[in-house]
Amino acid sequence: MSLVRYSRSGAVATITIDNPPVNALSPGVPEGISEGLQKAIADPEVVAVVLIGGGRTFIAGADIQEFRKIHQGQAGSLKPLLRLLTDLEESPKPVVAAIHGTALGGGLEVAMACHYRVAVASAQLGQPEVKLGLIPGGEGTQRLPRLVGVAKALEMCVFGEPIGAKEALQAGILDEIVEGELLDAAVAYAQRVAHLPPPKTSARTDKLGDPEANAAAIATVREAAQKRMRGQTAPLAAIEAIEAATKLPFREGCQREQELFAACLASDQSKALVHVFFAERTVGKIPGLGRDVQPLALHRAAVVGAGTMGSGIAMVYANAGIPVLLKDSTESALTRGMNSIRTNYANSVKKGRFSQQDADKRLALITPTLSYDGFEQADVIVEAVFENMALKKQVFAEIDAVAKPDAVLASNTSTLNIDEIASATQRPESVIGHHFFSPAHVMRLLEIVRGRATSDRIIVTSLELAKRLRKVGVVVGNCRGFVGNRMFAPYCREAIFLVEEGNPPEQVDQALYEFGMAMGPLAVQDLAGLDVGWRIRKEFKHTEIPGIRYPELDSLLCEQGFFGQKTGAGFYRYDENRKPSPHPRVMELAREYAAKAGIPQTPATPQEILERCLYALINEGAALLAEGIALRSVDIDIIYIHGYGFPAWRGGPMKYADLLGLDRVYQKVCEFYGRFGYHWRPAPLLEQLAKEGSSFSAYDQSKAKGQ
Repeated sequence: MSLVRYSRSGAVATITIDNPPVNALSPGVPEGISEGLQKAIADPEVVAVVLIGGGRTFIAGADIQEFRKIHQGQAGSLKPLLRLLTDLEESPKPVVAAIHGTALGGGLEVAMACHYRVAVASAQLGQPEVKLGLIPGGEGTQRLPRLVGVAKALEMCVFGEPIGAKEALQAGILDEIVEGELLDAAVAYAQRVAHLPPPKTSARTDKLGDPEANAAAIATVREAAQKRMRGQTAPLAAIEAIEAATKLPFREGCQREQELFAACLASDQSKALVHVFFAERTVGKIPGLGRDVQPLALHRAAVVGAGTMGSGIAMVYANAGIPVLLKDSTESALTRGMNSIRTNYANSVKKGRFSQQDADKRLALITPTLSYDGFEQADVIVEAVFENMALKKQVFAEIDAVAKPDAVLASNTSTLNIDEIASATQRPESVIGHHFFSPAHVMRLLEIVRGRATSDRIIVTSLELAKRLRKVGVVVGNCRGFVGNRMFAPYCREAIFLVEEGNPPEQVDQALYEFGMAMGPLAVQDLAGLDVGWRIRKEFKHTEIPGIRYPELDSLLCEQGFFGQKTGAGFYRYDENRKPSPHPRVMELAREYAAKAGIPQTPATPQEILERCLYALINEGAALLAEGIALRSVDIDIIYIHGYGFPAWRGGPMKYADLLGLDRVYQKVCEFYGRFGYHWRPAPLLEQLAKEGSSFSAYDQSKAKGQ
């Protein structure tokens, strides 16, 4: 099948890109467009050309598989695209880009090389390359400022958010927004401009501004990028490329863009972000689940427990337009939960996220209740009570007695055994873990925990539900803490050990924050509530091995009533605005405990802090992979990016390990094993892959081939 079709409508030639689903600029597409253009130029009866996308969009961008091939050392090149851009702009006959759907990345670059651009009102245009650790590489940083000015070009290329057709028209990208049939309107527009000399975007300089205004715009955007996109190099490279457009002739600016693009493409950050792009699409594909398994229809929901998590989960359902019952056992708890929901919605209105009317509509979908009345109509019931097995089993027995036969029975447990919870029901096949992350209405991750008896239909339904709730659903196996929290335990363990060894919490957290984590591990525990972990440790105290060191400082803080932000003090002290400051009692307690337990006081460098926390995370991830609790390393990466604030531009913990080299990670784990003992036993899979010179990504691929 041809990727590009050529036709004529009177004196106007039409070149149609036909590369479903999104008309990406895959190999053969730029060449096909160039071929069609040469045919139109050679035809004396053709006076103008329309370039349009078939199907649902214009051109959604480059084929990202090509970037992955380049990262893997395979062939790949931008040369066909660059040749096409020159061909379009140098065409002696006017070329009109007719845009619907999206013109993103290379798609917008193609449109900007055309002489005119028309679009339907619903079209979206943008340069989102920074989201892949790249800058526009098809002369976008040079043409865009010539069309929209430096400030707008900086905004679009540095932050990567698309704009609508109306804004694009006002900015100067579009020449016209058309109504009715796009092709007919574009052909009519082409006929109107056929007699005019084709205008070249590259020749325009009227919007390039003056040095003083440009310097101010660049400084403002650079400061904003360093805050919003902390640690990322591509946004700063985009600024440099656009700055080149203001100082260099067009062709020299394009050369500078190519140098910067090549450096970004070769970077670990781009490799990581391209990995994440594909990982997000992989996690929804579960090996062994038949394609014939159809999800259940979900129209109504119910949540048991109106605490922090339960009220947040109720909001998640209401935000997706699903009516939800919110139950608690006491009027006071229910009132607190509903007040929390109202406050959250009021804050969203205040911040302009949505209107008061929207907030009222969502709030009206949440019905507070003290009984199970109405639960028999719920298609999905979520338990969100305290992390206590006896309580959860009691709730599931009660749910089992009232729920309709095909209801999804989900637990929001973050650590407890799904099979044991399911044993309290007569239908273990309907029970599954839906582990939301706090705050539930904000965090994108939904860890979907399948038990031994969980049916395929309940798993498929949960994955579909995650999409509907605007969450990233990742299916994991059943063990203490599942994937996310089982890995989080050794990560936090090392952070607390470091404090017990004399390193202040702010020093430990700062090292991880500068690495790119959204928050340091100790600040995260203060946010979640130290009492949550304390309660879980008590639940599992019987599993601890005598003679092995376990973290104690967080328990000591809890014993003194320091639970974190909720009590104004934990690892940090908090003012009325929850702004942290050092908490002197922490280091006093740490020194007292260390003296009693014989723990040496050893100052750690930022590098050692990183290695101890992150390599503990990676080593546990390798164990989870070998056990089959995590299906693939990409599942772990997505869990950590969307649930724990791991920087996407590092790829997730397992991709980060691959980029470092597994041999380097393994050698350091062995060193820590020699220094610290039991907790640092190298995971056999990490040892195996390191000795083979392999990677977690290669392990994923080998598993996929074996299935």
